Amino acid sequence: MRDDVDHSATRATAAAPEPGQLHVVLVLAASTGGIGAHVRSLAHGLVAHGVTVTVCAPAGTDALFGFSRTGARFHTVDITPTAGARSDAAAIGELRRAFTGADVVHAHGLRAGLLSDLALRTAGRFPGLRPETPLVVTSHHALLATGMERRLQRLMERRVARAADLVLGASSDLVARARELGATDARLGPVAAPPMPEGRLGRAEARAELLGDGPDRPLVLAIGRLVPQKAFGLLLDAARELSALDPEPLVLLAGDGPEAGALRERAAAEKLPVRLLGYRTDVPDLLAAADVVVVSSRWEARSLVVQEAMRAGVPVVATAVGGIPELVGDAAVLVHPGDPAAIGAAVRGLLADPARRERLAAAGRQQAETWPDEAATVAQVLSTYDELVQRA
Repeated sequence: MRDDVDHSATRATAAAPEPGQLHVVLVLAASTGGIGAHVRSLAHGLVAHGVTVTVCAPAGTDALFGFSRTGARFHTVDITPTAGARSDAAAIGELRRAFTGADVVHAHGLRAGLLSDLALRTAGRFPGLRPETPLVVTSHHALLATGMERRLQRLMERRVARAADLVLGASSDLVARARELGATDARLGPVAAPPMPEGRLGRAEARAELLGDGPDRPLVLAIGRLVPQKAFGLLLDAARELSALDPEPLVLLAGDGPEAGALRERAAAEKLPVRLLGYRTDVPDLLAAADVVVVSSRWEARSLVVQEAMRAGVPVVATAVGGIPELVGDAAVLVHPGDPAAIGAAVRGLLADPARRERLAAAGRQQAETWPDEAATVAQVLSTYDELVQRA
């Protein structure tokens, strides 16, 4: 999401694999956030280890993350978020072409995993494709849909878990879920946040740019795609309670998505101390200016925002969901999900206690030292590839 945009062609060329050189195909659907950043990191790291990498994704995802710039080959595959017979058939056909000569296929997300499995199951009818090619699927998200959509997703989820030779869960609850669904092999596969570039501004300059004439006003920051999973409506509820403080905190919401219009209209109608910033590429400067970062999500695996904030020494208030508790340990303030009063109280408490904020900042940096970095993540994934290839 925060890499330089690459406007190169959607199909990049690369040398054919040398004899004995591992060839891995990474598959993902359209992404604007964590999955795309993770796949780019994997592609870059695997290429550095001498692996031939092909990335299969929609053209727009390559334009955003620049997979072609990592040294990987790029193969355009339009994997849509929802099922459609015609679009799925076209995607499966493209995947078959991309899988030719592959030693391992590694799909990221449910739709990518399902279509990769369908492509491999019919591989025996196509020259150059091997049905026994190991399939790895990384589970990045819990299923939060309701009604009929949830039932369909659960059927897909069960099929993918049982079809994969290995399921990597981005958090422990996803690993447990895969085992519950019948996965033959499910393991923790943490997703490391890519290192952030240096910020353009120092704290004083960043705050002055955001606050103008009120540099002493507290700044509460939230970052993410404006979708139901992130539950930013709860943050707006909490902002109403914060408005009684003096000086009144300003809540900054950085990101774009389908809920942007409704959130903006609500903030204006209720005169909330909330400013929607839209899509931003200056996240280091936003973090430098912030007093507190809030994550109000219904669910997260290993939240990239939490990782970035704690590495930057910004105190975090987050909902105790998914993989967040195991990620932060005692270095953040955790609240029950769906409780705006608890979010508001936690933020108020931190804003009123600078010494506690300093302790949390130091604890966050110390906790961040325990997380696997990108190099360790790539090494772990590469070792699983070698294991699966030998087994096959």
